[in-house]
Amino acid sequence: MSLLEMLENQKKKTEDVGGSNVIKFENNDKYEELKTTIHQLLIKKLEQEDKISNVDENELKKEIKSFAGEYMQINAPHIPRTDRSIIIDYLIDEICGYGPITEFLKQTDIEEIMVNGPYQIYIEQKGKGNMLTGKKFRDRAHVMHVIEKIISPLGKRVDETKPYTNARLPDGSRVHVIVPPVAPKGPYISIRKFETDPFTINDLISFNTLTPEMARFLEACVKARINIMVSGGTSSGKTTVLNCLTSFISDNERILVIEDSMELQPRGNHILRLEARDANIEGKGEFTIRQAVIEALRMNPTRLIIGEIRGAECFDFLRASNTGHRGSISTAHANSPRDLLHALETMTMMSNIDIPLVAIRRYIANTVDLVIQQQHMEDSTRKTVSITEVCGMEGDVIQLQELFKYEQQGVEYGGRVTGKFMCTGVRPTFMSRIRAAGIPMPDSIFTKSD
Repeated sequence: MSLLEMLENQKKKTEDVGGSNVIKFENNDKYEELKTTIHQLLIKKLEQEDKISNVDENELKKEIKSFAGEYMQINAPHIPRTDRSIIIDYLIDEICGYGPITEFLKQTDIEEIMVNGPYQIYIEQKGKGNMLTGKKFRDRAHVMHVIEKIISPLGKRVDETKPYTNARLPDGSRVHVIVPPVAPKGPYISIRKFETDPFTINDLISFNTLTPEMARFLEACVKARINIMVSGGTSSGKTTVLNCLTSFISDNERILVIEDSMELQPRGNHILRLEARDANIEGKGEFTIRQAVIEALRMNPTRLIIGEIRGAECFDFLRASNTGHRGSISTAHANSPRDLLHALETMTMMSNIDIPLVAIRRYIANTVDLVIQQQHMEDSTRKTVSITEVCGMEGDVIQLQELFKYEQQGVEYGGRVTGKFMCTGVRPTFMSRIRAAGIPMPDSIFTKSD
């Protein structure tokens, strides 16, 4: 059978996934049909030989190269050698990787990958912001195939009854997907990549995220078992800061890490991890963050680390942090320390506890000691813009005092943010706890900046 006949037969077999609502995209890739043909034949061959999941990845790549090379030599000998290599790389990405986004996952300077339906893929590079790439999926079915490849090994699903989920890649990168009908032009995929070699506090200093004095103070706070919340907006560096804080915890402490989807890379010798889980298709097997916190407290942890507080688990986290698990750390979305307190109030009320608001505020004020505020700046850098102490109640209002802050002074030509870190000159009221823990902390650290 000729190549042309094979292509025509293959076209007839291809299903029009999604019916008449599928957008027809005019693809300019002259080898698109050839790629599709070889891909489908390869999948059929590998499935028959049971080699897709039961063979080493390097062996699988050799099989792909061999089959595709032989097929093109016989059926498309006119294709230049360079183009053949491109086609083989495409097939390897499709079968061993995640299609057109595979190469972005390999690039260390890319922080985020955003798939806006089949025909738009954006990336965020360090210091360069969002950029539209020339990569595209074939159609919606192609995007859904990649989604299934990501979530199936984790026992998760997406469909019309549950059109969204969170997941992770083997390298720890965080994935969020949302599909039609709630995403009419989807499916959408958002991937937040994480460093395979996690950043240290010294890295953050070198990136000008914070100063050595701020870092030394935060180290003392962690060692003195101060309860800390890391606050900030999306992509502000909350998880990175939380990872760095865990490096200050003693190796002999038993740390319980709870996450919606595992992405933290805590340091330590005695770490236990719990991960939330969605209900299965029968509506059973759900394991929420709140249930994880409750179970964690029965496992005798020294400290509790929650990747992010989003709801009713807030009350259980506060209760744990206030009753025998001092030094607990978590993150939450908020644009300022004051906004964080309002968010904690709201999330505590979601637990349906029957106590007045003023009592909730007092509980928060007695539990949270320190708020680290992160911000994603206009030039795509991350800054610790405030380190603020929660210092009790005055009347019905929780009192805050800022210890360190970043003051933005302008934006240079090219978009680079300029500013300086400052110390307010205020000493935290919990200094006695730091000293009692035997941690040296000179008063000069809190000298007011000029």
